[in-house]
Amino acid sequence: MSEIASIAAAIFKRAGKSSRIIVAIAGPPGSGKSTLAESLLQLLPADTTAVVPMDGFHFDDAVLNQRGLRSRKGAPETFDYPGFAALLGRIRMGEPDIAIPVFDRSMELSRAGAAIIGTDVKFVLVEGNYLLLDEKPWSELGALFDFSIFVDVPRPELERRLMERWRGHGKSDDEARAWIASNDMPNIERVLARRRNADLVIEPPLRNQNS
Repeated sequence: MSEIASIAAAIFKRAGKSSRIIVAIAGPPGSGKSTLAESLLQLLPADTTAVVPMDGFHFDDAVLNQRGLRSRKGAPETFDYPGFAALLGRIRMGEPDIAIPVFDRSMELSRAGAAIIGTDVKFVLVEGNYLLLDEKPWSELGALFDFSIFVDVPRPELERRLMERWRGHGKSDDEARAWIASNDMPNIERVLARRRNADLVIEPPLRNQNS
């Protein structure tokens, strides 16, 4: 059995006969959380599985500029935590037809109501950098998750993937290195230094540039 199949089997076993299981997929920027979530989406029952990306709760650049946080985009304080926590609470309660926002990296903004989670969704895969962050208020999210996964990738590999990401978004090598050093690496260090324990830690040998 492949590693990804083993992870899917562990989630399926943890779900048991419950009507819904919420799985946290956490890790630093560039670790491959989105890739893992999409891979699990292909293995778990298609009509009862959904992915909820934390990135949909990025503050807009206009808000970040007003708050002097544009240079720290991606840090915990640049997300709408109350909105994100409220959404997870609604998912936990099983409300019908819950609209979720999705971050469009090509436009660098969130699209509201980009997907719907219906009452028939049993497996909810939530992915984001700070789902296991041991800082308030983020640490309060733990009560909303039934199972947690941390994607652990060495720093040099994270830097390589992030260089590929920013090149793909039109940054020069110098611009990409500067952004990684001033923005991405502080976020990476924060995730790695201040994380709660996960039910499962994986070290994927994948080469990708996703979040």
